[in-house]
Amino acid sequence: MKTRPAVLGLAIVLDLVLIVLFAFIGRASHGENAVAGLWITSWPFLAGAFVGWLAGRVWRKPLAPWRSGLEVWAGTLIAGMLLRVAVGQGVAVSFVIVAGIVLFVFLVGWRLIASTMRRGRLLRRL
Repeated sequence: MKTRPAVLGLAIVLDLVLIVLFAFIGRASHGENAVAGLWITSWPFLAGAFVGWLAGRVWRKPLAPWRSGLEVWAGTLIAGMLLRVAVGQGVAVSFVIVAGIVLFVFLVGWRLIASTMRRGRLLRRL
């Protein structure tokens, strides 16, 4: 079955918004100007999500929590951290752990909720 464009668009937007939210929360929690440095913090993870989408061919089943969610999460975290290293941004072990947990909850979590809702017929059309 072919993925509907609206579902694909929703998945992309949710992933992007949640990654930017992750960066916003991280900056704000450290007392930094969350808006001013938002792009600097979020772009490596957004690029990593792109890698995850491509590597996992997520467009085929964008709502699948384990098949797609894990691919996007892994790409976002691994490629995002590698890009941060490449441009001289910090990658302390504690940051990697926290980022891994938060991004997992965000990127796999919304798919788990959508999957549960689909089974419960609330989102049956998706």
